[in-house]
Amino acid sequence: MIGAALVFGLIVGGLLGLVGGGGSILAVPALVYGVGMPLSAAIPSSLVVVGASSTMAVLPRIRRDVDWRLALIIGATGGATAFAGTAVNQLLDQQVLLIVFAAIMVLAGIRMLLPVGSRAGHDYAADGTVIWRRRLPKAVATGVVVGFLTGLLGVGGGFLIVPALALILGLPMTMAVGTSLVIVVVNSIGGFISHIGSLDLDWGLTGAFAGTAMVASSIAGHIGRSLPERVLKRGFASLVFVVAAYVVLRVVLDF
Repeated sequence: MIGAALVFGLIVGGLLGLVGGGGSILAVPALVYGVGMPLSAAIPSSLVVVGASSTMAVLPRIRRDVDWRLALIIGATGGATAFAGTAVNQLLDQQVLLIVFAAIMVLAGIRMLLPVGSRAGHDYAADGTVIWRRRLPKAVATGVVVGFLTGLLGVGGGFLIVPALALILGLPMTMAVGTSLVIVVVNSIGGFISHIGSLDLDWGLTGAFAGTAMVASSIAGHIGRSLPERVLKRGFASLVFVVAAYVVLRVVLDF
């Protein structure tokens, strides 16, 4: 089990470091099927892994590639709504949650194959300054949706935050990735705190997974700057489709 945790930690951390998201939606199925954790333990464990590896991945970008105001707004609203997602999580069957996971992974893969714009011009004045009365409602709405999914599925949210920051809020892609990582850290902390009352983790497996993910995310963060964006997106999308198909197959076989 430790060996599997180390291998999957490299994959999850690598994805987070390369594209600012994606590792989070692989962490739960990796912990459930690869490491052998029950889903009830895999969700909070994934939040530890994602939060720790995202922290490492954002360090090289922290000075120039983070919009701290957006990170604060989306992170704060997301941290609050994570509790609502956790409450809903406790009402649903685990098999249903895994099917939801698969559907979200497919959507994430499709999103990665679509072109991403660099700016949303209607949020900017002629001199390039941000018009916050237009941007603020969209930032809050983004935080609400992403935070809810964080609590519901143990998803840090990067695969939703990056396109939202780039397409809806108008950030350049490099800044969208850096800002996404900060928000993922905040949402992961909020999601983890919301699970503390029912926490039952295998800290050895979680630590092994998180440790390798942190190392991989730090290295991948530097490598990602030299790789074409199209290559990263297509590779990530292909991997997500494979994992989604595997999750659906396992759910069907369990029925």
